[in-house]
Amino acid sequence: MTGPAGSGKSALVLLWAHTGRVPGPLAWISCDSGDELPGVFWPCVLEALRHAGVDVTAAGAAPVRGDALDYVFLARLAAGLGTRSTPVVLVLDDFHPAAGSVVAEGVAYLLKQAGAALRLVAVSRRDPPLPLHRSRLVGELAEIRMDDLAFDDRETAALLGQHGVSLSRPSVCALRERTEGWAAGLRLAAMSMAGHRDPEGFVRQFTGDDQAVASYLLEEVLDTQSADMRRLMLATSVPERVNAELATALVGRATGRLFSSMVERNAFFRPLGHGWYRCHQMLVTFLRLRLRHETPGLAGELQRKAATWFSEQGLLTEAVRSAAEAGDWLFASRLIVHQLAIGQALGLTDDRHTAELFRHMPHRVVTRSAARHEPEPALLRAAAALSHGDTAACEEALGHAERALAQLSDADGEHSATIRLTHAVITIQRTRTSDVPAAVKAANAVQVCFGEVSPEMLAARPELKALVLSTRGGDELRGGRLKAAETTLLAGLSAATAVGNTGLRRDCLEDLALLQALRGRFRAAAEFAAKAEHPTLAARSRPDRSGAAVLVAKGWVDLADDRLDAAECELSRAETALQSSPDPFVRAVRALVLSLTSIAEGRRDRALRTLASSREPAPVPWLAQRLDAAEREAHLTRPRPAGGFRTAGDRTRADTEAPQVLGTLSGRELDVLVHLAEMMTTEEIAAELYLSVNTVKTHLKSVYRKLAVTRRTAAVRRAREMRLL
Repeated sequence: MTGPAGSGKSALVLLWAHTGRVPGPLAWISCDSGDELPGVFWPCVLEALRHAGVDVTAAGAAPVRGDALDYVFLARLAAGLGTRSTPVVLVLDDFHPAAGSVVAEGVAYLLKQAGAALRLVAVSRRDPPLPLHRSRLVGELAEIRMDDLAFDDRETAALLGQHGVSLSRPSVCALRERTEGWAAGLRLAAMSMAGHRDPEGFVRQFTGDDQAVASYLLEEVLDTQSADMRRLMLATSVPERVNAELATALVGRATGRLFSSMVERNAFFRPLGHGWYRCHQMLVTFLRLRLRHETPGLAGELQRKAATWFSEQGLLTEAVRSAAEAGDWLFASRLIVHQLAIGQALGLTDDRHTAELFRHMPHRVVTRSAARHEPEPALLRAAAALSHGDTAACEEALGHAERALAQLSDADGEHSATIRLTHAVITIQRTRTSDVPAAVKAANAVQVCFGEVSPEMLAARPELKALVLSTRGGDELRGGRLKAAETTLLAGLSAATAVGNTGLRRDCLEDLALLQALRGRFRAAAEFAAKAEHPTLAARSRPDRSGAAVLVAKGWVDLADDRLDAAECELSRAETALQSSPDPFVRAVRALVLSLTSIAEGRRDRALRTLASSREPAPVPWLAQRLDAAEREAHLTRPRPAGGFRTAGDRTRADTEAPQVLGTLSGRELDVLVHLAEMMTTEEIAAELYLSVNTVKTHLKSVYRKLAVTRRTAAVRRAREMRLL
């Protein structure tokens, strides 16, 4: 059983010992937390066994001198234990022998010789130097570690209840997360909260710098270390995670050699894999506090060393965090800009920490850097503000950045290119929903900069490619270059999916849905619309789009399938969305679809009013042509009374002679019949009426059935006889 100080190891073994589930007599030895002397340890073992009722006379006297193993004594003791019918349980509490310890070697020998007659319970703050791997391999080892000892929410609430403290469930969870279930931390918190007038507020402020916790950790953890180990622990508390190389960079080679010993001997250090470790958050808070108290100013120096080391290893996020915590905002900003990581600050990636980090950059850093013609801090401040929707702060920071950019020389090569690229990317994100021409201009500038930077660096930033492709694809769609738009948007969708940017992914899907509807590919439009909405993509990067495009596309799909009520509903939702986020292009397409819906319903006047309102502002030429075509169709449409296509007074003898089973043709069926009389193919009718081919075929079958015919020519002839045409 291994765990840090105060994790409840001894208490758990004591509880087990009193449950009556121990398989035999139990002998308990409390060690002195260090390497035991053989002349002290083995007499204690014999005395504990005698006290437990175990006959150890066959073992003889325990060795009291010398550092070598007394194999004769150990063999006699093992043989004596082997004669028992029940096993003996030996508990070694606080058992911390050093590697190569004679005592540990003797315990391992005794275990091997005694076999099933001896059960050992080793309670320690680290793995003892016993052949644990061999026992684990043959199934003779049970392990209880820090994660097993950590309290869960239910156990935390029970502990608090023993101290008369009652907390809400969220506060219990917060306290457990802050202490990581560490028993001593929870107990100290409970003791401090007993009788506290605001226990919920206490939880919000409870950390490793609490006086009771700090005193405990100082006495039990820090003051037990050597001077070099103490220095190493304090220094390695600065970064969020640490490995041997980073530790050496922080404290030097001589002290850095103690790193392996520190993480092996201290269960407060949790392995993260690949040689990385992190310190328990209660301990790391305490260590950082001690570092500031004992050596003011050293923490900043260590953070700068960590930032440099992380940067050299290509660990950008940690390098930026360390530089910012050291107060070196210029270095932090340059790391982001010159590694093309501006997407992190704009919220184009999963990293939300970077944007929050630069929001707290002092304003004086931005102004002073800009005055020295260093635009990087201002660019990062603008990006961070934009990602949080603070347009005023973004505009102010961009003003500082652009004044510094004016002094930038293109002779600086890649350095200049990364700065200009960063500025253009921020401009795209700022204008892509409010000023499409400006966003497209910035996207073209980014595309130029792409050719001036390292291909390897660019390949590591797919979010930039996704942003540019999404912007350019949207522009091609609005310009009527539908085939080129489809290719660009599909590439943007792939890039956005690869980087996990749900906002850019949905933008591409919305534009693709609208594009496919414009091309008459309604099945594809429905598929893209479904992907854009299900599952709901909640994480959207700012600035956000209204979703009106996908609603218009869905309305058009409903119209194509002759679901006119559903189309009306989607178009109404689109109008509401456009009020909150205007988009002239999407509004014009909505007007086109609404007019076609009105035409299908026989509501010519509403169709004409809708088309008239779509002319302000003037739509792009190719879309204006489609609106003109819809207007011509509206003028040709005959108003249809609610009771049918003609009143009873208009009926002729041919009408009355028609079979009663014919029924009245629907509006869409009459439209299909009219185009059928013009000798148009099924595909041409579908394109003309913005319907799918399958929907036209369905209408034709219904027309044939109602007119009691089986062929096109017969349907047209019968319709003329009945004066439907």
